[in-house]
Amino acid sequence: MASSVRFTVTPIKAEDLPDTSPDISSRSSARVRFGSRESMNRSEASGGATTSPERSHLEHACVNALMADPVCVNRVCRGDSGVKLSSVYINNSNGIDDDDFYDRNLALFEEEMDTRPKVSSLLSRLANYTNLTQGAKEHEEAESIGEKRKSSKSPQMGTFMGVYLPCLQNIFGVILFLRLTWVVGTAGVLQALCIVFICCCCTLLTAISMSAIATNGVVPAGGSYFMISRSLGPEFGGAVGSCFYLGTTFAGSMYILGAIEILLMYMAPGAAIFVSDSPDGEAAAMLNNMRVYGSIFLVLMSLLVFVGVKYVNKLASVFLACVIVSILSIYIGALVSAFSPPSFPVCMLGNRSLSQHELKDGHCAKTLPMLREPPLDAANGSESFNGTDAPPVTAAAALEKTTDLWRHFCNSSELSATCDEYFQHNNVTQIQGILGLASGVIAENLWSSYSAKGDVLERGEHHSSHRPAVSNHFPYVFADITSSFTLLIGIFFPSVTGIMAGSNRSGDLKDAQRSIPIGTILAILTTSLVYLSCVVLFGSCVEGVVLRDKFGDSVKGNLVVGTLSWPSPWVIVIGSFFSTCGAGLQSLTGAPRLLQAIAKDNIIPFLRVFGHGKANGEPTWALLLTAVLAELGILIASLDLVAPILSMFFLMCYLFVNLACALQTLLRTPNWRPRFSYYHWTLSFLGMTICLALMFISSWYYAIVAMVIAGMIYKYIEYHGAEKEWGDGIRGLSLSAARFALLRLEEGPPHTKNWRPQLLVLLKLDEDAHVKSPRLLTFASQLKAGKGLTIVGTVISGNFLQTYGEALAAEQTLRLLMEKERVKGFVQCIVAQKPREGISHMIQSSGLGGMRHNTVVMGWPHAWRQSEDPQSWKTFINTVRVTTTAHLALLVPKNIPLFPSNSEPCADGFIDVWWIVHDGGMLMLLPFLLRQHKVWRKCAMRIFTVAQMEDNSIQMKKDLATFLYHLRIEAAVEVVEMHNSDISAYTYERTLMMEQRCQMLRQMRLSKSDREKEAQLVKDRNSMLRLTSIGSDEDEDTDGAGDRSAEHRRVHMTWTKDKTLQLRSNTHTHTASCCSTPEGFRDMLNIRPDHSNVRRMHTAVKLNEVIVNKSHDARLVLLNMPGPPKNPEGDENYMEFLEVLTEGLERVLLVRGGGSEVITIYS
Repeated sequence: MASSVRFTVTPIKAEDLPDTSPDISSRSSARVRFGSRESMNRSEASGGATTSPERSHLEHACVNALMADPVCVNRVCRGDSGVKLSSVYINNSNGIDDDDFYDRNLALFEEEMDTRPKVSSLLSRLANYTNLTQGAKEHEEAESIGEKRKSSKSPQMGTFMGVYLPCLQNIFGVILFLRLTWVVGTAGVLQALCIVFICCCCTLLTAISMSAIATNGVVPAGGSYFMISRSLGPEFGGAVGSCFYLGTTFAGSMYILGAIEILLMYMAPGAAIFVSDSPDGEAAAMLNNMRVYGSIFLVLMSLLVFVGVKYVNKLASVFLACVIVSILSIYIGALVSAFSPPSFPVCMLGNRSLSQHELKDGHCAKTLPMLREPPLDAANGSESFNGTDAPPVTAAAALEKTTDLWRHFCNSSELSATCDEYFQHNNVTQIQGILGLASGVIAENLWSSYSAKGDVLERGEHHSSHRPAVSNHFPYVFADITSSFTLLIGIFFPSVTGIMAGSNRSGDLKDAQRSIPIGTILAILTTSLVYLSCVVLFGSCVEGVVLRDKFGDSVKGNLVVGTLSWPSPWVIVIGSFFSTCGAGLQSLTGAPRLLQAIAKDNIIPFLRVFGHGKANGEPTWALLLTAVLAELGILIASLDLVAPILSMFFLMCYLFVNLACALQTLLRTPNWRPRFSYYHWTLSFLGMTICLALMFISSWYYAIVAMVIAGMIYKYIEYHGAEKEWGDGIRGLSLSAARFALLRLEEGPPHTKNWRPQLLVLLKLDEDAHVKSPRLLTFASQLKAGKGLTIVGTVISGNFLQTYGEALAAEQTLRLLMEKERVKGFVQCIVAQKPREGISHMIQSSGLGGMRHNTVVMGWPHAWRQSEDPQSWKTFINTVRVTTTAHLALLVPKNIPLFPSNSEPCADGFIDVWWIVHDGGMLMLLPFLLRQHKVWRKCAMRIFTVAQMEDNSIQMKKDLATFLYHLRIEAAVEVVEMHNSDISAYTYERTLMMEQRCQMLRQMRLSKSDREKEAQLVKDRNSMLRLTSIGSDEDEDTDGAGDRSAEHRRVHMTWTKDKTLQLRSNTHTHTASCCSTPEGFRDMLNIRPDHSNVRRMHTAVKLNEVIVNKSHDARLVLLNMPGPPKNPEGDENYMEFLEVLTEGLERVLLVRGGGSEVITIYS
């Protein structure tokens, strides 16, 4: 089965359905089954309602619908006639017998059939995949207006027509005909072979990696972009896809410039619009001609692509034939030259070549005799005229006349004129440009001959006796560019690009997973062999000075490679012209579709408009942008300057193809199962290394520019959040790196120097799933400043099976809040019967391995005194105990609504630290971290510590200042002395009020519990059932032996009338005695406060007085948080102590350390 497959969605309207027979509309059991041959036979046996063609049409409609939505839940194909076609994916809701709908053997799985279809159904759908042709072929069919849409045929293109020939057409290009001879002449045969070999190795290794990726699944339109994006993720895919698009666009510019160069240089030089009279302006005039004609050609080609891509596809075979004929003519010409080399004489002055364009009379001589004289001996195939240095003025000389060459070098036609020194000392000779395959000239062409811009081209092994500065007014052949090995690599590399043509056509192939690797690699081997053999042939047949003549000035303006072709240079000229035009059309056709593929993925928002086009899908806007960018390349007007630009973009694309293959191989992802098995990660890394080296070798500044462009696009996509999940390799790489890092973290606890707060922020949601204290997350973001781990958690009361949807909604709410506050972290939502148990589980289980939280942030229970439900503050105290047991730090911001938001920086003020007890240095570290954020940056830091009467406060201050100095923390230091004073009446009264309030609340809760017991007894009396425990979470936390004994009675007693009356009377008596009689209140008023509570209240009051006195104007006060009492009976008193301790302070952060040192003075 062909692996190149596509989904097809065919919309079915009512009028499109065939007319159904009356049986269908009247039978409720008529339906179409897919995937079960047995059921189909059973349906037919029961008197099928449709004829065979109608059934086939309806089957096709529903198969297409199922393919569009593999998880079809309660979805049916309907017509206006009331036809209902049930699918095997639909749960039976129409009264149809289950045994008729599902196999009896699968009844155990029938409730999950909507999400887990039967294997037979899945295989049936796979067999009905449709292989539609992709890309340009679809647009070509859509352009046929008025034609009936034909049923799609399965692709029949094989390796040769579908991959091999398209790759050949895209690889062979303008560089082969216009620049390869110059590369061979300049670099020499050996270095030219090295250049070709490196470039071909780069593309071959890339083709191996590409074949592995292309055979790992279907590659739709987009080719290399699709491969990279799905392998490396949307960020890399968008960045490299954009670079590949730019490369393809500039390739179109290069091909157009090559076509214009052929037209104006070799086909119709007289068509030039701008002509310069002086040699100085010739280059500028030529550039302007290239710009004008290039723009005209670009407009014409863009219009052709816009009108219809089918015309481009029809011309493709013609252009390919031109390429093949041109290459064959080179080989035939080289073989013919071994026996009868063509005559292309080159005029030389000494060892310098002369441009025969400048010699108007066509004579390669200084003077011409007036009388006919016998010809000189033409030994070694050359003739010498006027062998003497300077002709003497004699009677014989009077019979000679000067030539146009004489007038150029002597500025006069007179024989007595003063001439150029080099002209006087060197002879004018004529040599053959094409020496033939058997001439042995390759020995001279082996070595390089690089030149600077403006140098005169000279024969390699001859040296001038005089080397003065040369004026460009002389008719020499000059080098138009400074050449080097690196430059030649950048110019030649575009001639080996185009290897993606086969993978772009995967939908047209009969067996894509077999054809793409074979066709692409064979095409690269073929083109590499052609390039390498052409290098040897050019070096063996052509004179070196002609090879270095880029534009053929020394051979009367002929294309240098054309001088070698057979039977005429015009074969190469015309063939190369049409082949470059065809390559330009292919680039202008492919680049807009690549941009459209990127735009439709919607990973780069500002490119979204280029995803739209004509009704048939033609990318009109993308074509317009491509034409504009191609015009920029044409305005450069130099083939040698445009070629390195597109080399950079192609090399970057190939680099990431190799990287994608190497990553997938090394990560061994389960989905990495390419059919092409001749790959290895070392080959991919070698190809990646060669690509990177070629980028910087050919042009390091272009390489940097290309990388900056790709990096900017990458960061842009990352910043805007590419919400795409393509199963890319970068995600797998992140997973492997995370696993490695987590295993490293497991090796031991973090060093004190590396300690930073890894936060677990506990947030509470209200009934509408809104966060009650969002400012708590704001404070966490200010403390973290984007560093380290942040887990935001919440607990939902209930049963997980029933509240799973609420948990998902809560997670989404927290994620939105984190995104709003720009907090990077994770969300954890736990469903538990009791909030305190959920919080305990979260504190114990959050995180993974060494990446766990070490600090818990939770809010202060507001208005806990006024709340009838004691669970808020009991949960708070229980959380304090859990964090203490787990050796975690705890941060409790009090009055959190008053804390500044991220948009409200503090202009001045102080952060005051009250260091009462040492618990690991958290109090020192937290202000330092807060001041890294812009909100607290301008706040100064003050540290207060408390000295008792027996302490030396002066020495304490010095020691503390020294300690802060070693900690590298800038803060003002103050030691506050607390004198031993008697317990004040206020303290005693405050303690008494606290204990009375606790006693009253306890009795109120008891009376409430008794009322609930009475209601439960009435309910049990009506139902005559055994009594069960009615205790709630509140009852379990209520202390007192009487309550426990009552609960014990509830559990073990059986209902009788007498016992009920007795229990009701006891309940009323107990309630009246506790709260309804003056005696109950009198007992409560006679309470004497506990001595330990008085002492604790005394400490809280005294500390609060000192703190308020010193820090009433502070922006934030950090304070040691006392631990909860070991006896749970004092929990309510503990809350009162904390309230007294923080009274009168606007913003307080209660800090409790985890028991380990978090700050150190050592480096």
